[in-house]
Amino acid sequence: MTGSDGGPGASADESVRGLRRSPIHQQHVRSGAKFAPFAGWEMPLEYEGGGVLAEHAAVRDSVGLFDVSHLGTLDVRGPGAQTFLDTQLTNDLGRLEPGAAQYTLICSEDGGVVDDLIAYVSGDSDVRLVPNAANCATVRDRLRASAPHGVEVLDRHTSTAILAVQGPHSARVLMALALDPDLAYMRFNQQAFGDTTVSVCRSGYTGEPGFELIADADEAAGLWEALMREAANIGGRPAGLGARDTLRTEMGYPLHGQDLSLEISPVEAGLGWAIGWDKSEFVGRPALVAERSAGPQRRLRGIRLSDPGVPRPGMQVLAAESGREVGVLTSGTFSPTLRIGIGLALCEPAVGVGDQVLVQARGRQLAGEVVKPPFVETSPR
Repeated sequence: MTGSDGGPGASADESVRGLRRSPIHQQHVRSGAKFAPFAGWEMPLEYEGGGVLAEHAAVRDSVGLFDVSHLGTLDVRGPGAQTFLDTQLTNDLGRLEPGAAQYTLICSEDGGVVDDLIAYVSGDSDVRLVPNAANCATVRDRLRASAPHGVEVLDRHTSTAILAVQGPHSARVLMALALDPDLAYMRFNQQAFGDTTVSVCRSGYTGEPGFELIADADEAAGLWEALMREAANIGGRPAGLGARDTLRTEMGYPLHGQDLSLEISPVEAGLGWAIGWDKSEFVGRPALVAERSAGPQRRLRGIRLSDPGVPRPGMQVLAAESGREVGVLTSGTFSPTLRIGIGLALCEPAVGVGDQVLVQARGRQLAGEVVKPPFVETSPR
């Protein structure tokens, strides 16, 4: 089984430091972006005149625009493509009708998480996957190695751009561009934008109502500039990876490589809802079924500090009464909404909601409480 890469050559995507660049890199430069390396890409971290706090607030209160073109794009095509993927991915892809999207995972045989991704089903012979940037090639190669004759896995990572419009006023931005926002959550369709076609999906990673737009790389600059003009009219702004991380942490959404990995299973991470337990086959199923039956040795918990301070990955979590280590932080940040430190931690299974804990932070012990995410009251629906 073979696949073919699409898009321009590497020289069009790489900076002088060997990092790939988004198709709209120059638009970010003109907006005063501060860049940072991320998963092999040079991506906006934040923008001048705003910064993480202002960008975070724009998404919660109005609208923020994200360039997430570092995310991968894999088109799986051919007779039975959807049926094949249902044997590879954890969630029940067979339940989806054309025009529906689904959060799912691809696991190793022992139940570790190779990646978490979104699947967009256009039909049984046409499914698009959006994996994380660092794992796109791994997911592609695993699927190519397993795909039956006639099913191709096409890598569109460099030929597509992915832009996210997130916030309570995101629908207004789309309507101003003559794009129809009337979609149910995790539904998508193809819409015309000028002389090109854009895939519009009602989804997002911020906890706010929003949309992700997938377009040809060559058309991305015009789409971004149009989105920027309309967002600015209602108090919106571009937002970088810094705000994306604070927003997702407030929702308790896991980040692969920190809260999910080959060493952290979906059962431990509380993602059992993204597993089709009734399916007879998917990679990692026996290991995950056994783990669920026996009970995981660790569970991902939310930690909300009461003392001033910022929790960071790798910090120890201690039981408040005994001082015994009961977990370790996998994600942590300052919550711009709550104005306190919050984080996710892998803890012993006996650690439960309401327990008092201490976070060991550079010689200090910060008091906190175990809570059930999300940390803020909002919903992407």
